[in-house]
Amino acid sequence: MAQKWWTLTAVVAGMFMLLLDVTIVNVALPQIQKAFSASLQDLQWVIDAYALTLAALLLTAGALADRFGRRITFAAGTAIFTAGSLLCGLATGPLDLALSRAGQGVGGAIMFATSLALLSDAFRGKDRGIAFGAFGAVTGIAVATGPVIGGVITSGLSWRWIFLVNVPVGIATIAVTLTKVAESRDPDATRPDWLGFVSFSGALAALVYGLISAGDGWGSARVVASLGAAAGLLAAFVIIELAQRRPMLDLSLFRVPTFTGGLIAAFGISASLFSLLTYLILYLQDDLGFSALGTGLRILFLTLAVFVTAGIAGRLTTVVPIRLMICAGFVLVTTGLLLMRGVTAGSGWTHLIPGLIVAGAGAGLVNVPLASTAVGVVAPARAGMASGINSTLRSVGLATGIAALGAIFTAQLRATATSRLAGTPLAAHAHALAAGLGGPAASGPQSGLTAAARQTVAAAAQAGFADGLDTILLIGAVIAAIAAITSLTLIRGRDFAAVVPAAVGTEATSPDAAEPITT
Repeated sequence: MAQKWWTLTAVVAGMFMLLLDVTIVNVALPQIQKAFSASLQDLQWVIDAYALTLAALLLTAGALADRFGRRITFAAGTAIFTAGSLLCGLATGPLDLALSRAGQGVGGAIMFATSLALLSDAFRGKDRGIAFGAFGAVTGIAVATGPVIGGVITSGLSWRWIFLVNVPVGIATIAVTLTKVAESRDPDATRPDWLGFVSFSGALAALVYGLISAGDGWGSARVVASLGAAAGLLAAFVIIELAQRRPMLDLSLFRVPTFTGGLIAAFGISASLFSLLTYLILYLQDDLGFSALGTGLRILFLTLAVFVTAGIAGRLTTVVPIRLMICAGFVLVTTGLLLMRGVTAGSGWTHLIPGLIVAGAGAGLVNVPLASTAVGVVAPARAGMASGINSTLRSVGLATGIAALGAIFTAQLRATATSRLAGTPLAAHAHALAAGLGGPAASGPQSGLTAAARQTVAAAAQAGFADGLDTILLIGAVIAAIAAITSLTLIRGRDFAAVVPAAVGTEATSPDAAEPITT
């Protein structure tokens, strides 16, 4: 087999493994919660540790690949991701698991930043279209099948195997990469912007920590200090980037309205629908009692709608203005989230079906044209940086969305449970319900209660969970609606025709960087 096809095999195998883990983990969260007696905050970190390190390292990883070689960097990223997967499978507690997920995120950022650059170097002409088509198809399949594969593995084996299956795939990918893939690098690559990396990473970490901690109260000293530190570090990052000759983030890109509108859309789709997916899965398993496989099959209404509509959107991009497609997509997401509202303690899962389908169709319309809002309005030399920023904002949206929505969800759950149990000897259990997710499983530790008391606590838990979910669905709908408005007003067709000249001394971190996050 020709070397270029080995390159495609290695990249596709690595990306399938990596993207599968984006959706596969959500289905296993309730089993992880039970295995470790984990709190909601622990589960938030299982998702956010990955998204946080991915967002923080993506731009820097592209610069490292250009400087030291894309093949060896991709292999190193795959090795780090594989090692992180092994440690996830062997984790003995929620802290171990979160730290291992952070390791996966480091490896994932390196793989994302180099994948399409490897394909661009290996393929020319018609074969390049075939390679990118195969890459896109595998990406869609991985995202669409993740919940079902996760459900099969979790229900049939153990949640640990959703991570351990990555080990043999990762080892095989590393072997193919090192023996069959040609090396490439940018001869004009510059040193990474380490000051920018440290300040940006610190700002994200402090922001997510503060948002997750807000589940215990927004006014606590820990929350105020964390959010204040995040603001200070973000300001420092902006100053550092303005002072750099070759910054990690060229702030002049924000002068192009379409570029800014695309970033808001990238943040919005992750902070609304895809952040809420975590809590919808917890609702299906913890509150309604479905197995991991049963949950994965029900979430297919969403993922298949994304997959099908994305294919349609690909054909529409040549005839429908991008701003209208993205705006329409967000309108559908907003509508779908509103359709899912109205959940009560007695609701069945079928209540969610219309909303899952409509919101999934909207996400498919948003995802396909979104990449062009980053790379289509900048000079080719800065396409890698622009694409990397867009992908970074997707990860930031996911991390902050899960954290903020979780804090609001917890507060609403606690308020409802407190109201339901007020004036009874069971009132003290309201806080424990919020910490333990609020589903029927949360009443399990109440072993000293009578059967009637446990039933009362469980009813309060279910009511609290339903109210909490209803609240964050509304907030997610508001985020999506804001993204619809900004997409319609900021994204302009004329920006695609006028290429922004590169700023003096500014280089792209990776000319063909990937647009990886599709969920």
